[in-house]
Amino acid sequence: MKMRHLLIVLSLGAIGWATSCKSEFERIRASGDPTAMYAKATDYYDKGEYQKAQALYELVISSYRGRKEAEDISYRYAYTYYHLGQYILAAYYFKNFVQTFGASTKREEADYMAAFSNYQLSPTFRLDQSYTVSAIEGFQVFVSTYPQSEKVADCNRLIDEMRKKLERKAYEEANLYFDLRNYQSAIQTYENLLKDYPETDNAERVRYMIARSAYLLAINSFVEKQEPRFKEAINHATEFLERYPKSEFKNEVSSFYDNSRKKLKQLTNVGYQN
Repeated sequence: MKMRHLLIVLSLGAIGWATSCKSEFERIRASGDPTAMYAKATDYYDKGEYQKAQALYELVISSYRGRKEAEDISYRYAYTYYHLGQYILAAYYFKNFVQTFGASTKREEADYMAAFSNYQLSPTFRLDQSYTVSAIEGFQVFVSTYPQSEKVADCNRLIDEMRKKLERKAYEEANLYFDLRNYQSAIQTYENLLKDYPETDNAERVRYMIARSAYLLAINSFVEKQEPRFKEAINHATEFLERYPKSEFKNEVSSFYDNSRKKLKQLTNVGYQN
């Protein structure tokens, strides 16, 4: 009986302790006292309790609008979203901070974090790359705006990383066109890749695929379209062989060139006879 009574007392004590801990946040949130909510929000923030900090900052933002504390509240409020992994809203509120507090000493950090939040949203190359593009643009603007910042090197590194991702996506899209035997679209996409990413380490293979696609396009075309397309295949093969005389693809591209010339000669002879 005594043991049962003791267990009940301990259970009630535990419930009371848990309730008191929970009620502190609830009590302050319901108090309607901006000063108390701001102080407690900052306390929660400093302890890493970002969900509670966010809820309280949200309640006091309007009360402090136009006052000196507004800058600190808006800055920390944006960071609560970042720390909670809510990167879309983090990017939004960091940008909002910059627009609202343009003269702030925290502006540089907020500009960087807006771009970095979009970077955190950048997915695998197989998915839509809208956030990747936004992050690149954000970092480029940052580098232009703060050329002396210690974060410039990081920005450039992240830009290069994301451009590699976009390049990979473009390359795989071109390969997909090739695999589907849509050689015209493949050629266009490969050529756009070289134009958009002139620094690519994959230029030799991309130009090989252009030459290969051009040859296969000509071979598989109706007769009336073959002559200009074989000429185009010859041009692409010639450019490749001149650029990469020692390439592992040299023999194959040479065969594209030789076969295209033979086919072109046959077409010319047929046309002459007709």
